[in-house]
Amino acid sequence: MTVTPAAEALLREVGLRVTRPRVAVMSAVNAHPHADTDTVISVAREELPEVSHQAVYDSLAALTAAGLVRRIQPTGSVARYESRVGDNHHHVVCRSCGAIADVDCAVGPAPCLTPSHDHGYLIDEAEVIYWGLCPSCLSRTPSA
Repeated sequence: MTVTPAAEALLREVGLRVTRPRVAVMSAVNAHPHADTDTVISVAREELPEVSHQAVYDSLAALTAAGLVRRIQPTGSVARYESRVGDNHHHVVCRSCGAIADVDCAVGPAPCLTPSHDHGYLIDEAEVIYWGLCPSCLSRTPSA
C-alpha cells in the first residue's frame, strides 16, 4: 500500500498519526461515498488485507472526530461515511433501496436554513434529508 502525500498531509494537518489502517479507510471512504461500515471494511481490506474490524472502527472514529470524514445516519439506516466535509451539503435518500446522493445547499450561507427561533443557540450546521424514490426504483414502480 502506498501512502499518498496528500493523505499523509491531511492526517498530519489535523494532528493524527499516519497509519496504514487510517490511510486505507480514508481511501475507501473517498472511493465509496455514503458507504456503510461493512463496505468500508471490505474496500479497506482490498488495500490492506490484514486490517481488523476494530482498526476500521477506530480509524472511522478518529477521522470523523478530526473532521476528515463525515458520519451520517438517515432514519432507519446504518451509519454511512463520506469524505465530503465542511460544506454543509444535504442528502436525498431512496425510500425503497436506500441509495443516498448529495444535494448541495440550495439557498443562502451555511447553515442553509434560518430557524424561526434559535433558542439562543449559535447554529453552525443544519441537517436536511430529502426522501423519495431514486430513478431506478421509480422506473420499477407501476404507474397509478
